[in-house]
Amino acid sequence: MTPPDATVRAVEAVLFASTEPMTADAIRNHLGGIDVRSALATLQADYAGRGIELVRRGERWHFQTAADMAHLLRRTHEEPRKLSRAGIETLAIIAYHEPATRAEIEAIRGVQISKGTLDVLMEAGWIRPAGRREVPGRPLLYATTAAFLAHFGLATRRDLPGLEDLKAAGLLDPVDLQFETMEVAKPYDED
Repeated sequence: MTPPDATVRAVEAVLFASTEPMTADAIRNHLGGIDVRSALATLQADYAGRGIELVRRGERWHFQTAADMAHLLRRTHEEPRKLSRAGIETLAIIAYHEPATRAEIEAIRGVQISKGTLDVLMEAGWIRPAGRREVPGRPLLYATTAAFLAHFGLATRRDLPGLEDLKAAGLLDPVDLQFETMEVAKPYDED
């Protein structure tokens, strides 16, 4: 096996020492403008299937423990976070429609959401305020975070399952499927 070239080693060292995931541009700036894309691809291939992996979350890169080895490093048992149905629905709406305002979330769900639902999602680090919509009242916008992507094992939001994927997995409510196939009633014609 030949040793990696200096660029690959430099990118590896920078990522290994970083406390936060880094973009390719940040790595390039740190190393004096060298091309890091091929070095990242080489490192990702080199670390595939090992105890640690080089992963990309959104536009950021970092080393992490391989998912199948994570249990070896846990010192205490983590209690899985349980979300209410309202929390799950709210998170899904934000993920698929981001950025979304509270009113938009409520319009899609058909019911009001409590402030606590958004607070729980922000506390989990899965959503964040993403500015304000430029309309009267300037409502707050919500978007997903890199922690959301990491928790659900997604590289980008484009990796979220589509309608066909959800149907194939049997995750759509039969009532929803029935509405989809219903014929729209024609207005009564009064003569």
